[in-house]
Amino acid sequence: MSFVDTLRQWDQGVTCAERQDYSEALSIFLSIDDPNSKISFNIGCLHLYNQELDAAEKAFDASISKDEHLAIAFFQRGITFYKKERYEESFADFQKAFKALRGNQLIDYKALGLRYILNACEVLHNMALVEAHLGNWERAQENMEKALRYNTESKLNAIDKALRSILKQKLFKAVEFPMKLFKPNKHYVAQLESKDYLGKAKVVSSVVPQDQFSGFAPLQPQDEEIPVGPKEPELLRALEGEPHTVLFEFVPETSDELAVVPGNIVFLLQKGADNWAFVVFNERRGLVPYNYLEKMEISLASKNDTEITPPPSREPPTRPERIQGLTPSDKRCSGTKQKEDQTSDDLCIIKVHHNFTVALSVLRGTSYEALIEKISKKMDFPPSAITLRLKPEANGGKIIDGNTGMESVWGGASSGRVTLWCDVTKQTDEQTQSQHAVALHSYESTNPEDLSFTTGDEITLLSRVNQDWLEGQCNGNTGIFPAAYVEVPVYQQ
Repeated sequence: MSFVDTLRQWDQGVTCAERQDYSEALSIFLSIDDPNSKISFNIGCLHLYNQELDAAEKAFDASISKDEHLAIAFFQRGITFYKKERYEESFADFQKAFKALRGNQLIDYKALGLRYILNACEVLHNMALVEAHLGNWERAQENMEKALRYNTESKLNAIDKALRSILKQKLFKAVEFPMKLFKPNKHYVAQLESKDYLGKAKVVSSVVPQDQFSGFAPLQPQDEEIPVGPKEPELLRALEGEPHTVLFEFVPETSDELAVVPGNIVFLLQKGADNWAFVVFNERRGLVPYNYLEKMEISLASKNDTEITPPPSREPPTRPERIQGLTPSDKRCSGTKQKEDQTSDDLCIIKVHHNFTVALSVLRGTSYEALIEKISKKMDFPPSAITLRLKPEANGGKIIDGNTGMESVWGGASSGRVTLWCDVTKQTDEQTQSQHAVALHSYESTNPEDLSFTTGDEITLLSRVNQDWLEGQCNGNTGIFPAAYVEVPVYQQ
């Protein structure tokens, strides 16, 4: 089956599922020869919805075999094993899903065509539930307490209820994946409709009686005046970033990385110190190793320049190491580099939970005064308005202040990370009003940390990341966005 046929049937199957015609959707997906990982995942979800557990297990096996980094497939197979009461196998799959998160709080699959966010705390929630079924109540409690460290505000109540059930040695409900399917790339689907670029052929014959010639009229130029030379496409003048050719296939392992194959042309927005490049490809943004790319010059080809350079036959270079704690937005928004004389053991990543979450890097052993000053600048609140805790106030977290021994803070660091909770004294109405902006243009987020909004939305400003990017809240979501997209009053620094 050709790629076009596969794409067409994939799109038809998703359309049927959106109409809740799940049996027809499953029939269409099953008719696809050699389905890819995402289509196999869709087949598994439909079988699981129909309680066809053996068929669902087989489909998720196929999905994982073709993409061993697809955390959501491990999560769904874990649910399947849980329903079959094969708890050891279920726990192993939830463990693999958590490992595939690679220490991140969540994975947003929107860029891959699935409108779903897999949260680490939900995976740990199900791990705790399976341990409870196996009678390992202490390990269940450990996993649920770990889920608290990864929780988001919207999931906190469910985790608290589950933790109370564990303390009473009572079972609780699993977190299940809703009926959502991977969709094919919308830009590829848009190209499925056939387009007639040449128009209809016109049969002509000679006006000479004895002439046997007949044929087709030649194509006529569409412009009244034929230019002397080829015109420079307007698109080339508006491209963002520097064009590069992809030399080797790159398979992403995290949600902020971008899949590319040899021959793709990507546009470099920024190169990081760790040899990762932040690029744009097919209207999607993400990270690829810079040593997989080769800079190119876009120019109008000559008539004789018709050969296409084949991709290299050598093995791709090794994957570069990511700088701990950095995200694409950090690479894009921050021009700073780590000092060479600071090793990773000297630094500690501080995550501070408020209505939004911020992360900053500080030297291990930093004093309370220096720490609160850094957090104050990051959150754009005065130090006097900030109260820090090692645990949420609801869980009995004690206040950290100048009289607190900082050994208790740095001694609790795990893998170079410390999580703190923050309370902020309520601001006056005058201060609150001065921290709002109105969206001049719609902005669709391309990364989990970005904030989406539409023209006219009111955005609560939380902090200024740098001259070009702001952090704010809109429609219950928190993230960063370009300052040029909104009308910002004189910002209170």
